[in-house]
Amino acid sequence: MRTRMLTGIVVIMMLLVSGFSGAQAADIKIGAIFAVTGPASFLGAPEQKTAQMLVDEINANGGINGDKIVLIVKDSQGNPEKAVSFAKQLIEEEQVFAIIGPSTSGETMQIKALADSSKTLLVSCAAAEAIVNPLSPYVFKSPQKDSDAARKIFMTLQELKISKIAVTSSNTGFGKLGKDQLTKIAPEYNIEIALSEEYEKDATDLTGVLTKVKAADVGAVVNWSIEPAQAILAKNMRQLGLTIPLFQSHGFGNIMYVKEAGEAAEGIIFPAGRLLVVDSLAQDHPQKAVLEKYKKDYEAKYQEEVSTFGGHAYDALMTLVKAIEIGGADKEKARSALENLQGFVGTAGIFNFSPTDHNGLGMDAFEMLTVKGGKFAVYGK
Repeated sequence: MRTRMLTGIVVIMMLLVSGFSGAQAADIKIGAIFAVTGPASFLGAPEQKTAQMLVDEINANGGINGDKIVLIVKDSQGNPEKAVSFAKQLIEEEQVFAIIGPSTSGETMQIKALADSSKTLLVSCAAAEAIVNPLSPYVFKSPQKDSDAARKIFMTLQELKISKIAVTSSNTGFGKLGKDQLTKIAPEYNIEIALSEEYEKDATDLTGVLTKVKAADVGAVVNWSIEPAQAILAKNMRQLGLTIPLFQSHGFGNIMYVKEAGEAAEGIIFPAGRLLVVDSLAQDHPQKAVLEKYKKDYEAKYQEEVSTFGGHAYDALMTLVKAIEIGGADKEKARSALENLQGFVGTAGIFNFSPTDHNGLGMDAFEMLTVKGGKFAVYGK
């Protein structure tokens, strides 16, 4: 009798363990590598907050096809070496289904090969086009292409009848790759880059660089960076009496930069998605509802203004979620679903991925924006 009881208890225990294991196996682990702290925290902090907010909402509504998401966030502090180490941890130890992030282009370029070799889906929140060109089977990105950003800037320069410019850029992956795009594309628009100057990403004074710009007698400055130097450059231009137009890259999409630059930010021109000017969109604009909900939810939860960087995490996570909804919890099927995802409305634009395009956005994802009265506004309106 006692033996039967013990056997029964063992069987029940095994069933319970099996049941718990099944529940755990049904969880979908998604890794996230964000620069939550450190000099690039203006990117990673809103990305982390956005991802967590969305995961909580998705899980509260039943998860993905009934499976809950487990979000595992690693704070790389914007350091490529840490990003590599965390990517290995997430892939080898945590055995995540996919990774969103990193926050910066330099980090993403360092883990791109690792994602492919391990067959782990990676949806980067960084902007450099080199992340998806040349194409890697498992690597995607959510921000718009820097080549399209460069073209939007050059088109606006043409409208202003400016043909001679100076390019300033930071010595980061984003800065270097953006400068390369500007240099390559400029001849298509008959734009002469009379001066190209690179500065340290943590520079606190760019007077030396701008003194050279002033001497070059150019019609505009195009700056490509994601650091606080964006605000410093604007202030130093004002101090030197440089009144020519200042164009920034799509890395300018955080109101923090405007606040730091103060009055010197007025008139800055840059390409960006429509999240920053959602209130000016027509009610029937296809992105209006998505942008309004994200902005409202984020600002209510965190009591801070939304930025395009948090939007990158929104797009990375939600395109991945949609791919899992379509392909199921099978990595290869989800990868194929993401690669063929069409018409997905995100914060950066309407995504149309394909086997030859792992970004899925065109030039129509951009609006040219400016700073007017200390706020973002659509340029020319």
